Amino acid sequence: MLANDFSAPETVGPSLRVLLLGATGTIGLATAQALIKRGHEVVCFVRTRKGGEKRFGGDLKASPLHGTRIRYGDPTNPESLTRDGFAQEGFDVVISCMASRTGSPRDAWRVDHQAHVDALEAAQAAGVKHFVLLSAICVQKPLLAFQHAKLAFEKALIESGLTYSIVRPTAFFKSLSGQLERVKKGKPFLIFGDGQLTACKPISDHDLGDFIASCLDDPGRHNQVLPIGGPGPAVTPRQQGEYLFQLLGKEPQFKSVPVGFLDFIIGTLSWIGKLIPVVADKAELARIGRYYATESMLVWDASSNRYDAQLTPSHGTQTLFEAYEKWVSGQAAPDRGEHAVF
Repeated sequence: MLANDFSAPETVGPSLRVLLLGATGTIGLATAQALIKRGHEVVCFVRTRKGGEKRFGGDLKASPLHGTRIRYGDPTNPESLTRDGFAQEGFDVVISCMASRTGSPRDAWRVDHQAHVDALEAAQAAGVKHFVLLSAICVQKPLLAFQHAKLAFEKALIESGLTYSIVRPTAFFKSLSGQLERVKKGKPFLIFGDGQLTACKPISDHDLGDFIASCLDDPGRHNQVLPIGGPGPAVTPRQQGEYLFQLLGKEPQFKSVPVGFLDFIIGTLSWIGKLIPVVADKAELARIGRYYATESMLVWDASSNRYDAQLTPSHGTQTLFEAYEKWVSGQAAPDRGEHAVF
């Protein structure tokens, strides 16, 4: 069932015990902080660094996960998940903000699908009643391996019998910050076509974390697929560039990249990838880039065969342009994390 109306006031319910997966990503961190703010007990199950080093050492007070309990292991290993994550303890809710890092078929099916299937089975065995999944709005029109992997798990979750909340956000601020430095250096803002092929309603980490945390307390977000964007109207890449130039006091400069150029790159890498497997992953990355260059991150209205900003729900308080203002003034810097494509 698809939910689109978030106008009803939110209520905060009783404290719940939450196992959070993917807590070290930017969205996971924001979700952990929102859960703590709402009074929930949060256990973060995170991977150790290479060599077995713990990410936060012994000083949690200085970490962004202060207020949570951290357990170490391998969230993609079912034995470690059960032994080190759930640790024979009871939880009310599992929240997963895990995602594959590369989007390659192997990585996508290993993380976006199988690791989540293992987490779902462990949650069921532990008596968990509610599973909240961070998915993506782009699965509406699946053309890529990671989209099919996410959809396959969404289906498994819906059919599991657990209460579910599947959150499908639009574009993240961090994914739209990649050209800030090049524009500062006087280089043109890159667009595909005329820069108006696509639009999105980007949402900040903080607002998305708050939305995910609110799924625990709001019954209206249970057993729902929840597309969600940030506040304000949808914006195109050209509008993003124009605003950056305005903030920097520079004359707008745009460089148009033909979509056909991406098709050429994809075709070339795909051909080479038949001989050299590692190049096949680069071809998939190029396909991902082409998808985001040509598809809007808005709700798809099948009845009218178009993306619709009006049907895309909004949540939160911070707009992308407000974030641009902070980044340009030096008040903050965009954290692109490990999943940046451009």
